[in-house]
Amino acid sequence: MSPIGLPPSPLPGLAVVELGAGSEALLQQFFQANPEYFLAVTGAPPNPTDAHDEIHEGLPPGWPYTRQWVLGYATEGGPLAAMANIVADLLAPGVWHVSTFIVATQRHGSGDAAVLFNGLEAWAIAHGAQWLRLGVVAGHARAERFWSGRGFSQVRLRVGVPMGARSNTVRVMVKPLAGGTLDDYLARVQRDRPEAA
Repeated sequence: MSPIGLPPSPLPGLAVVELGAGSEALLQQFFQANPEYFLAVTGAPPNPTDAHDEIHEGLPPGWPYTRQWVLGYATEGGPLAAMANIVADLLAPGVWHVSTFIVATQRHGSGDAAVLFNGLEAWAIAHGAQWLRLGVVAGHARAERFWSGRGFSQVRLRVGVPMGARSNTVRVMVKPLAGGTLDDYLARVQRDRPEAA
């Protein structure tokens, strides 16, 4: 199978770049300029190492996957307008995971987040994704509305997930991309069954 290229940018004026070693300062600048995600999830502004961790920290031991991308949506000669951390074939073939998705605060309410996410979804489908999976912090109303509006459904609650100084309840949500029911998904990903430890 040939390597998967980066998704095209669905918005004019933005270029999709892969953020790797050497991109930490660019990503940290974006996090510092747009702290709302961190305030909602951890209760504090971003830490100085958050961009480094986003780029370099791996997935939990024993979690199978085939590829991970940290993507930036870059303005010409300027800062990032959005970022996404996407994992292919997490826990089971065909299950793609949205680890992080943040759009600049000044673009909130513009419809850009939906356009960017729709572009990511189309790219994932083109490369074999059958399900999208993510976790959203319960009580983070903007995020809950956004993901529900994109067609995601809750399969499990994880209680007591440490995030910064907080302990959060996380709603594990999935979206079918090729038909299939939640029962089909849960047969593939035992970890996401509601009764899973």
